Amino acid sequence: MKYTIPSFLEESFEKYGQLPALTFVGETPMTYSQLKASTLQVASMLVSKGINKGDKVAILSTNMPNWGVAYFAISWIGAVAVPVLPDFSPAEIKTIIDHSEAKAVFVSENLYYKLESESFNITPEIILLEKWATIPQGLGVKEISNLPDVDLSSFGLFGEPLAEEEELASIIYTSGTTGSSKGVMLTQKNLSWTAKQAFTMQAVYEHDRFLSILPLSHTYENTLGLLLPIFHGGSTHYLRKPPTAPVLLPAMQLVKPTKMLSVPLVIEKIFKGKIYPQFQKSPVVRTLYKFPPMRKLLHRVAGKKLYATFGGQIDFFGIGGAKLDGTVERFLKEAKFPYAIGYGLTETSPLLAGTTPQTPRIGSTGTALKGVQLRLADVDPVTGEGEIQAYGPNVMKGYYKAPELTAGVFTEDGWFRTGDLGSFDKDGYLRIKGRIKNMIVGASGENIYPEEIESVINRMRYVLESVVVEKKGKLVALIHLNMEEVESQYQNLKHDAGVFADRISARKDEILKEIHEKVNAQVNKFSKLQQVLFHKEPFEKTPTQKIKRFLYHK
Repeated sequence: MKYTIPSFLEESFEKYGQLPALTFVGETPMTYSQLKASTLQVASMLVSKGINKGDKVAILSTNMPNWGVAYFAISWIGAVAVPVLPDFSPAEIKTIIDHSEAKAVFVSENLYYKLESESFNITPEIILLEKWATIPQGLGVKEISNLPDVDLSSFGLFGEPLAEEEELASIIYTSGTTGSSKGVMLTQKNLSWTAKQAFTMQAVYEHDRFLSILPLSHTYENTLGLLLPIFHGGSTHYLRKPPTAPVLLPAMQLVKPTKMLSVPLVIEKIFKGKIYPQFQKSPVVRTLYKFPPMRKLLHRVAGKKLYATFGGQIDFFGIGGAKLDGTVERFLKEAKFPYAIGYGLTETSPLLAGTTPQTPRIGSTGTALKGVQLRLADVDPVTGEGEIQAYGPNVMKGYYKAPELTAGVFTEDGWFRTGDLGSFDKDGYLRIKGRIKNMIVGASGENIYPEEIESVINRMRYVLESVVVEKKGKLVALIHLNMEEVESQYQNLKHDAGVFADRISARKDEILKEIHEKVNAQVNKFSKLQQVLFHKEPFEKTPTQKIKRFLYHK
């Protein structure tokens, strides 16, 4: 069988016809048969608009069933999908559309405003995703809701798929932590092979329900949250609103998902904001929590509640996209919550390694995906750490229109340099130390990894997140505190605003001083902090919730 997205789609359409495929939470699902008809009709529509094999078609949309239809239709005719992250600014979107030379753009109604005032090098056909209607040039945001729905059946069904294994399926423009965006070229085989191989790590069956909370324009959600379930008969459920607690909690009760994909920030917020404070409320519980056997018992009780909150049927909660806080992972393991950690990059479609809910190992991202080879380069003989390099069918073709950049990330023997520093234990489990480019060189030439210091800081009470940077030769920690928890201790002073504000300010300074002292007592002498600063707002992040470090080096 050919490793192309349409090849596996054909198999699914045949096998799972009347089963639910894609849906909004609580709404009538699109079956596999309906998905097939819509995919082939949209494929015909694209060809009727002059879109041919190899042409680029952008998708700028929030998650919805029609996102998948558009993506599959693009693949079916051998065109190239350019998924655009909804968080990108109008200027960034214009750059992507111009750079990729997209001949058409599928856009959702709520994001059309980002295209409305832009002019492009090649004027693309703009198609409203909810209605499949072409938006006439110059039409304003207020007018698009008046466009009539297009009857897709008028286009007929496209015939045999045109995609081949080594042809481009997608160009994904990353939103990195460095601030520069690159177009990652992923082939039909890169994506379909990874989605099929992921099954060896976590099986998916017809009864499986995925609840989607990450953007489909990110490879992580695209490959593992769309292709993986669709290739194996599962259903994926989308939210109509952003995944805030008031939206997500009832959705989990309604869908009762068996599988979810997340980034560390989601579960870290739940633990630090809701679960951990419960263990600190009374002096008795706080004391008991310090003893490992009691802590495990408390974690197990909290874990049962968490499991029920997620709908009571989840058997796989995948975490990837950034490093998970060690304290939070210890909680998940002791709570017996079915979590799994994955590691990879957009450039590797994205999965390189992973654990399963049955094989977690705290601090590790698991073993290499079957069929992928991993090795370490320039290994430090003392620590056993080196740059992680990868080789396999999931590794990208290169960066679009950037041959020099592409040459720089491949070794002479064709391995991909991840830019991550890591080590393997005796069982082949991978541990990530941090990004090589984030490394700070100390005054005496020693290597300092900010992620290591941050993981110590983030374990402290009241800390929500932190960033360690170098400022004028000093090692500085910027810390975002859980001020809600701090303020809750002084509710009795709220009637006097002045006294309340003074007490909170003084307590905040005390907390920062305590953190400074505790961290410096735990890290090596090169990694000691010279300064700890309060950061009022949450840090700006990429769509996979990695902190945009480059913004905080100023």
